[in-house]
Amino acid sequence: MSEEKDEKDDKDEKDTGKDDPNLEQNKTEPPVSLMGKVVVTGFVGGVFWSLLAYLAYIFNFTEVSPNMVLQPFAVGEWKNSTLGNIIGIVVIGVLSIGVALVYYAVLKRFKPMWVGMIYGIALWGLVFFLLNPIFPNLKTVFELQRDTIITTVCFYILYGTFVGYSISFEYNELNVKTES
Repeated sequence: MSEEKDEKDDKDEKDTGKDDPNLEQNKTEPPVSLMGKVVVTGFVGGVFWSLLAYLAYIFNFTEVSPNMVLQPFAVGEWKNSTLGNIIGIVVIGVLSIGVALVYYAVLKRFKPMWVGMIYGIALWGLVFFLLNPIFPNLKTVFELQRDTIITTVCFYILYGTFVGYSISFEYNELNVKTES
């Protein structure tokens, strides 16, 4: 009889634990807004892909490093060191938030992955053709080595695909949930 009572007490404790809102396991995190996901996607995408681009620079696949973004604004030789590249990666991550917000504002409705790829190519053209004059150490596209052009285009395509598909997926998932 005593064992039955102990089992009943244990069962009562388990049942009350399930419904107690003060317990940590019963608390739910508030959902992150779509805009929050866009900002995180932009930052993470910028940091991740520029970090991989830095590795490509280290292994001589490209002559363009992430510190390129610091060249017109920072003074001193520190920007050409590893520290300059790390700070450049973080700055690219912050700039990438703006790029993700532009994608969200203009192209979020489109589901195909091709849209993100084209967006990445357009960003590459923007940086290497239109913004080229503000980067003093960046050669024109026609002066760059073929390896650099191919590598950077590929990274921009991958970046555009990552940002574009992530944002479009989240936007369309949210629309499916609200329609249900």
